[in-house]
Amino acid sequence: MRPGFEGGQMPLQQRLPKVGFTNPFRKVYQVVNLADIAQRGLQGKISPVDLKKVGLIRSLRKPVKILGQGDVSEALQVKVQAVSASAKEKIIQAGGSVEIAAETVSEAE
Repeated sequence: MRPGFEGGQMPLQQRLPKVGFTNPFRKVYQVVNLADIAQRGLQGKISPVDLKKVGLIRSLRKPVKILGQGDVSEALQVKVQAVSASAKEKIIQAGGSVEIAAETVSEAE
């Protein structure tokens, strides 16, 4: 007899409830904190291409989100796919601007 055979009774692995759900449409953001941007010395216009050059993100195909941990001392012009409310507030208070990019950038660019 094979392992798990219960003599015609419904096997245990089929009787137990199935748990969880994986959303196939979930967006997975690459997160970057304001402290990371300041630490790497990025200034002026910041895009996903610039973040990849300094090693803050791995891929240009996944969307990028800027989070508000840390402080901004200079005016930054940020163009990414998502920005948290606290990060947006800090960037604007420092005299910068935030633009939400519609799509991700291809790896070839």
